Amino acid sequence: MVRPRFTKLPAAQQQAIVQAAFDEFATRGFHDASLNRIINAAGISKGSMYYYFVGKEDLYTHVIRDRLQSLLGGAGPFPIPSAGDPDEYWASLADLYLRLMKILLSTPDVAALLRGWLAGGAGPSMSAAQEEAERATLPWLLRTLTIGQEIGAVRTDLPTDLLLAMVMALAQVIDIWLIKQLPEDADLEETVRTLIDVIRQAVAPTRIAEAQRVDVTSLTPSPTSVVTADRPQAAQPSSE
Repeated sequence: MVRPRFTKLPAAQQQAIVQAAFDEFATRGFHDASLNRIINAAGISKGSMYYYFVGKEDLYTHVIRDRLQSLLGGAGPFPIPSAGDPDEYWASLADLYLRLMKILLSTPDVAALLRGWLAGGAGPSMSAAQEEAERATLPWLLRTLTIGQEIGAVRTDLPTDLLLAMVMALAQVIDIWLIKQLPEDADLEETVRTLIDVIRQAVAPTRIAEAQRVDVTSLTPSPTSVVTADRPQAAQPSSE
């Protein structure tokens, strides 16, 4: 974690340390980065660095948080979709994600930092940062899904916690894949809209579910039905 002494430093000195760490981590990744090179580039002593951060992983996590905040701030506000029909709803979500990916494409050093973060192992500090980011997005995501359900863009036959888990899992896989191999700008829009459509296909209402209003609890067969289904049927006597 960031020690209180770091937050009491002048803003310019804080930024010098973060920038030196960012340059090192973006260029070499977490495992190959040298804390000594960061210390030298920042112009501080090794003892001072440990006054500010517990270790390299905590410094790395702080840099990730700092750059993610800058990235999201540069992308502008992320409004709740207010489209009146499902096609407009999903198109507006694709537009939001496209805006974010275009900023990432224009900042290859940030993309390299996030690529290394996603490819590396998750230590306690990094795991905590990921959980923190997920918690921060939950209110927006929940409201977005609720709006989608109200206009018929998102299915209503699944429990909310399951629906959230599905969307977050798909989004994480898409984020990892896309950040690791960002396409050229000319192909980015088509790629993003295709990936958003993957999420849409997973959570859009199905005609069968909407017509029958299937309750998810009814999808678990009872022991009796399993036994009946597995039991061979007796041969019918011939009428001859």
